[in-house]
Amino acid sequence: MQFEPGDRRRVLPRHLRREPAPEVFSYAIRPARSGDLPHVREIYNHFVSNSAVTLDEKRSSIPYWRDKLALLDRLQLPFLVAVSPTGAVLGYALAQPWAGKNAYRYTVEDSIYLGPGAGGKGLGAALLHALIEACERRGIREMVAVISDRGAEASIRLHARLGFVEAGRMAGVGRKFGRDLGTVYMKRALRPVRRRTLIPGLRRH
Repeated sequence: MQFEPGDRRRVLPRHLRREPAPEVFSYAIRPARSGDLPHVREIYNHFVSNSAVTLDEKRSSIPYWRDKLALLDRLQLPFLVAVSPTGAVLGYALAQPWAGKNAYRYTVEDSIYLGPGAGGKGLGAALLHALIEACERRGIREMVAVISDRGAEASIRLHARLGFVEAGRMAGVGRKFGRDLGTVYMKRALRPVRRRTLIPGLRRH
């Protein structure tokens, strides 16, 4: 059939049109490796420069993240990344000591950040769930989240959805982008599957 100029091609009714295949958001969660650190740094530095989600004002370096990875490995604490099928780092989650004194060895503070385009797809919940399970396997009993009280509402909702409860607030303890910022403390009791051993390097005070 030929169409003359100005003719309109026939459009199939909606119920006869082929629906496009839904986009599949695929990822795998695994322990972080040294090769992941440049991507982890870029994810974190984006939030340092553009949001109050972190109260950090100084962009981090590769040596900083190398030291962090080595420290958490020595302390037997999890540092996880979510990667796409092509190996791109989509986000990360880690658990670090809540405080340096040895009596706090059963408590950790979590940290979770997602790269551009990775939010709103369930990845944050998957990373936090994997982090909780990894901490329980290491004998951790409590997990604490310290969250900015401005611009981090999604993080508060995420933690609440995974069983964290608010444990307190401190107003005006930080200042970034010319405004005062506070912190929201959330906490969840874990179910360790084994006894936590003494963390090497923590002070015995």
